Amino acid sequence: MNSLTLEEAMAKRRGRLTDRQRERAKRLRQEEQARRAQAQAELRAQRERQRAERLAAQKAAATERERKQLYVEARKAEAAELTADVNDVMATLDSVLVAGINQRAPITFASLKREFKARPFDPGGLDREEPRPTWAQFALRPPGWFGRLFGGDARYEQEEAAQRRLYEQACEDYTTHDAKRRQLLDERYETHQRRVAEEKAHVDRHNKEIDEFERAVRVGEPEPTAQYFTMILDASVYPDGFPHQTRAIYRPEARELVVDYELPPLKIVPNVRGYRYVQRGDGEIVPSAVPKKEIDAKYASLIAQVAVRTLHEIFTADPAQLVAAATFKGRISIKDKATGQPDRPYLIDVSADRELFSTFVLADLDPIFTLKKLNALISPHPYDLEGVRPVVDFDALLSQYKFVEGIDAVAGLDSRRDLLGLSPTEFEHFVRQLFEAMGMKSWVTQSSRDDGVDAVAINENPMFGGLCIIQAKRYSKAVGIEAVRALAGVMEDKHATKGILVTTSWVGKDSRDFATRHGRIEIIECEQLKYLCKEHLDLDVLISLPKPPPKRS
Repeated sequence: MNSLTLEEAMAKRRGRLTDRQRERAKRLRQEEQARRAQAQAELRAQRERQRAERLAAQKAAATERERKQLYVEARKAEAAELTADVNDVMATLDSVLVAGINQRAPITFASLKREFKARPFDPGGLDREEPRPTWAQFALRPPGWFGRLFGGDARYEQEEAAQRRLYEQACEDYTTHDAKRRQLLDERYETHQRRVAEEKAHVDRHNKEIDEFERAVRVGEPEPTAQYFTMILDASVYPDGFPHQTRAIYRPEARELVVDYELPPLKIVPNVRGYRYVQRGDGEIVPSAVPKKEIDAKYASLIAQVAVRTLHEIFTADPAQLVAAATFKGRISIKDKATGQPDRPYLIDVSADRELFSTFVLADLDPIFTLKKLNALISPHPYDLEGVRPVVDFDALLSQYKFVEGIDAVAGLDSRRDLLGLSPTEFEHFVRQLFEAMGMKSWVTQSSRDDGVDAVAINENPMFGGLCIIQAKRYSKAVGIEAVRALAGVMEDKHATKGILVTTSWVGKDSRDFATRHGRIEIIECEQLKYLCKEHLDLDVLISLPKPPPKRS
């Protein structure tokens, strides 16, 4: 019970720490946006001054003709300014990836710490000692010779005695008042010292939490690690209009970070290319519309840039090389056109291996082609907000991860999903995860230059291990012998110890005979595939073939 209470207390402290750091990340982002806004405001102010100067010139023009000419020039200049604003937005959206490459890390463990600076002691005037009373302030002038003639000495002695009593009382009051002042000064100083100590203790406590947070991240504790990367991504500075809503899960057993990212809406891309002044009638400034095809291409490029940039930020912000693979799941908040209900479809689902990603020259690549090379699941029409179906939904993964130490990447797959309903790319990912569940290290190869290889798996068994080439065929009819022969050719080229053909359908007798003669090819057909899914993934999958496979003779 005590152990559970301690864990809960630590989790609560980490939660408070995360909240504070989220606020800090938000503040950093707002400060950067404020600087941008300030620069834009200064630019607008400059344009307003230029506009005012043009208006003043119009008023000062001597003739009507001059005034008309100045008016036309002013309107053309206004159209040019509006066009420049649009071009600035377009240029900013086109350079999202490059800006992310050049951006310094918004958060480090050192930057999360606070520096203690003791505030100076303010005595509040109590340090100023009032002047002590002197007898000179009370003493009377002695009577002169003329005053002494009429009994002045006696009166002087009486008055002097009275002044002496006043002086003594003033000295006593001064002593009492000064003692009170000194007491208040001491109390004020003690209060100051106590506050300084409390502030220092608070800073020390905060920095200790940061140290503990850093330790937890560096050893790869799932929750702190996910919190750290969420903070990094939330603090990344993007143009205005980006949602900045990120969730992350770290899977230590796979050294994988899974990020659920809210993509910007389609409206972030301007639908106006520029403005021009048309001199007819009173004249008007007319916008030049951007063709829908161009807007669509801009948006597709933008979200591809965001995906690649996020992968880059994950790998570069990794303090201890914790993340061997990163998965980016980009989704968007919309209303379903069919139901009118809120929906959040995924537009991009991509995984990247650190080693491969480190070879990319981000400043020179085309992000759309990069996603294709990474074998990403990409919406065929992201500008129409047409979603893709990821192999695992982030929310399902999150709910599973809260209750189990290890989580299969296919945990969100519906127990009766039809494998024939998967796209070829989705099926390749599914087969990869099946082999991982069977104890192999596997990964899907890139769609370009794959040499006919859908996946590569490594069996680390010291006696039977080695390189294994996998072909995944999501077919509803028989797989021809040419596919088996192609697999044998790739095995020979790659010097693989084993080849496996996985299909949702079946192969003919010639294919099985060829595999038997080869000796290192194994074929997994529909029924065996369903059995392996149940055995290793605990999934009761469906394969809705139009007709049952032929019975073997």
